[in-house]
Amino acid sequence: MRLQIAAALALSAAPLAAQVADSSPFRPLGLPTPTAVRTGSGKPGAGYWQQRVDYRIRATLDTVTGTLIGRETIHYVNRSPDTLPYLWMHVEQNICAPGNLTSMLDQPPLVFLGTAFDFSCTVAGGGLVLESLTSLGRPLAHTVYGTTMRVDLARPLAPGMAMDINAAWRFKVPAFGSGRMGHDGSLYEFGQWYPRMAVYDDVKGWNHEPYIGAGEFYLEYGAFDVAVTVPANFIVAATGVLRNPLEVLTATQRARLARARTSDSAIAIITKDEAGVRGRTRPAGPATFTWRFTADSVRDFAFAAAPNFQWDASGWQGIYIHTFYRPTATLWHEANAIVHDAVRFYSQQWYHYPYPHISSIEGPVEGMEYPMMTFDPAGPTRVDLQWVLAHELGHQWLPMVVGSNERLYPWMDEGFNTFIDLANAARYFTGTPYGDSIEVHPLHLYADHAVPGLEQPMITRPVESRDLFWTGYQKPALMLQQLRYEVLGQERFDPAFREYLRAWAFKHPTPADFIRVMRDQSGMDLDWFFRGWIYTTARLDQAIDSVRTPSDSLTEIYLSNRGTMVMPLVIELQMVDTDGTPNGRFTRLPADMWNLGPRFTFRHRGHEKVTKVTVDPNEAMPDIDRGNNLWAR
Repeated sequence: MRLQIAAALALSAAPLAAQVADSSPFRPLGLPTPTAVRTGSGKPGAGYWQQRVDYRIRATLDTVTGTLIGRETIHYVNRSPDTLPYLWMHVEQNICAPGNLTSMLDQPPLVFLGTAFDFSCTVAGGGLVLESLTSLGRPLAHTVYGTTMRVDLARPLAPGMAMDINAAWRFKVPAFGSGRMGHDGSLYEFGQWYPRMAVYDDVKGWNHEPYIGAGEFYLEYGAFDVAVTVPANFIVAATGVLRNPLEVLTATQRARLARARTSDSAIAIITKDEAGVRGRTRPAGPATFTWRFTADSVRDFAFAAAPNFQWDASGWQGIYIHTFYRPTATLWHEANAIVHDAVRFYSQQWYHYPYPHISSIEGPVEGMEYPMMTFDPAGPTRVDLQWVLAHELGHQWLPMVVGSNERLYPWMDEGFNTFIDLANAARYFTGTPYGDSIEVHPLHLYADHAVPGLEQPMITRPVESRDLFWTGYQKPALMLQQLRYEVLGQERFDPAFREYLRAWAFKHPTPADFIRVMRDQSGMDLDWFFRGWIYTTARLDQAIDSVRTPSDSLTEIYLSNRGTMVMPLVIELQMVDTDGTPNGRFTRLPADMWNLGPRFTFRHRGHEKVTKVTVDPNEAMPDIDRGNNLWAR
């Protein structure tokens, strides 16, 4: 009989236990099973692999016809354990092609507050003209699907093998199109400008999400050897190191650059008076010049060209800081100092800048990042200029160094970058109203953007995000601020975040890798935290239900978690001592207080009389109802 009763109790308890486990906010996240490629600690394992792609590109800018003409050789190395019968490539200039997905959708510009990115790319004859695609002199069978292209191989590419792909192409340069490239008069900015390989990884295989506009990049790392031929009066700025300065720069410019390398303050390489005057900025020579650049351990290449650039340069620890701008950009006299300061801050705070230079280019693109290069607007105010320069610079760390998949997870680059930008802006403008308030900006945006029924989870793809400004930028920044200040503390968060950057530098992390690194390094299980912030639209509502005093030496404060988000709780007690002296007490309770459910009793033991209780007294958390955060006797 006892055995039967015990068995019956076990059977009846089993569904209840499963129900409790399934509903617990502390249940484990359903992350992928760790492997030798991606370990349980969130770091790359002994079996980690990624493909390598090297590019040799020769391009000519024809400003008469408004055409960019290119020839390239792609050296593709299959480091995966898989035999590849076909390859996938991105041909993103086809965003401008008639009949492409973006043209058919005809979506309105992507708006971020007052900034709009227009991907309509309305240009006559738009789209990439692929003149040839060959390997070993033989045509490669290929099929174009909008902004992607499948290449079928005559012989599958085995593990450890490599092949060269040769492509010839051209396209009309839009006056201002595809959101991130084009020209403004004689100033040209080129991003997404050459056919390039898609990523093949251990998570999804081929990552061939189409380029619609909202999703940016996910690319393989490798080396670039790029030569750009432009009219002789043009100055070119690009990813990589300039390899032929004797041919394209004057002796005066080379001497000024040598001084700038060790100068904390900007030195004018091309002054305002010299800008646009060929006799003062260009060597004597033919009608065109070819500028050659090389770069390694980068996943993309961009360049800009104009005949009327001003050019300032300075140096920090051997790193060149370049700023190129037109004389009409009157705020840019401070641009070099802004970028110089931010390079130092990000390097010292998080991860040392690994490249030989950073070049910031003023132009029509409202803000875009590439390895060693950013495109930035002129800026209506000094505050706006500092923000866009430092934000686009911050992308050198995320995702240029830590190469996450922006086509799927913009919060891992835009959001993480916004997080480091906020601290940098607060420091740069410290002592001003803007500097003293900018870090709490995402918290103040919460009520307007985290609207029930409208808000989407951060894990939402960018092309599906109705409020990308929130899900991709501000909410993930707020998430990291909450993790740093309210959950872990800086002493645990900062080393863990640095380790994430170090472990995944020049590699491809996933959300699971980030979550596991932060757990492993901080020593705290954080599944409950990331579930609420990343995978749901959970909302926080911490409350005081009641206060009772069962004895002269005990006050019981009944707290509840009325929302769907779990967070630690900060409580402030205001009290009066037995002699009438007022005093106060702050207590920070960890999220473990909710282990047994959404109610918790906080016990204050002492003879003081509690006169007031406040939850989250500094209003540091996104609590949706502060009306229940206060009790007063």
